[in-house]
Amino acid sequence: MMLETGTTQSELSRVSGVRQSSISQALSGKLNLSDEQLERLLSCMGYRLEVVRRHVVPELTRSERRSWQLHRKLSTHLTRSSLQSWRPRIERNLKRLREGVSGQPHVRNIDRWESLIDHGDVPGIHRVLTGLDRDSIEMREVSPMGGLLPQNERADVLRLAG
Repeated sequence: MMLETGTTQSELSRVSGVRQSSISQALSGKLNLSDEQLERLLSCMGYRLEVVRRHVVPELTRSERRSWQLHRKLSTHLTRSSLQSWRPRIERNLKRLREGVSGQPHVRNIDRWESLIDHGDVPGIHRVLTGLDRDSIEMREVSPMGGLLPQNERADVLRLAG
């Protein structure tokens, strides 16, 4: 729209009240603007934002889909109480992962797992276990939740996953 209307980033920033650095980051894909911010920017160029809500099947590799299915099943068992009973195994898994993993984003994601576990953040753990966003997918690549799902349920999930 900026090209169509001949609007520069600095001009759009002045008329919209959205910082020029935010506009620049959004255009380069480094920042996701809220619907409200995007609506504001578009209206300053004579357009409106129309949001269409529909379900979309995410593009996952076979491995990513299987991991999501296993973690989703485990999520059905996650409570504050189960997290406490799982904690010794999770901590052993985290130690083993930390010793065997290097590089980013894996090291950072192990740190994030440790923080979620240390804080007992059950809603946050549910989000990671069931999320289909790239961040959750990458977190599950270094999941400390191995060995927690009952074997019969694990086998069922893997059989259905194909």
